[in-house]
Amino acid sequence: MVYILAALLPPIGLLVNGQPFAAILNLVLLVICLVIGLIFFPPLALLPSVHAIIAVSMKREQRRHREIVEAIERHGPPPM
Repeated sequence: MVYILAALLPPIGLLVNGQPFAAILNLVLLVICLVIGLIFFPPLALLPSVHAIIAVSMKREQRRHREIVEAIERHGPPPM
């Protein structure tokens, strides 16, 4: 769900994912890309969506990694 939101409304998707600084950066990027993209190169307007999807993915992977590390610290390494 958050990936769809990040693709369609990038700053809001980042805020929902708990990344306020990335959302502010993405909002600035969105304005710049829309102004430049609509005049010169229209595919440039997709850049904020790509940034938001990558940022959401990286944050989710970081959370998953942190959960695994905490589980290993609590219960020890898995048996071999």
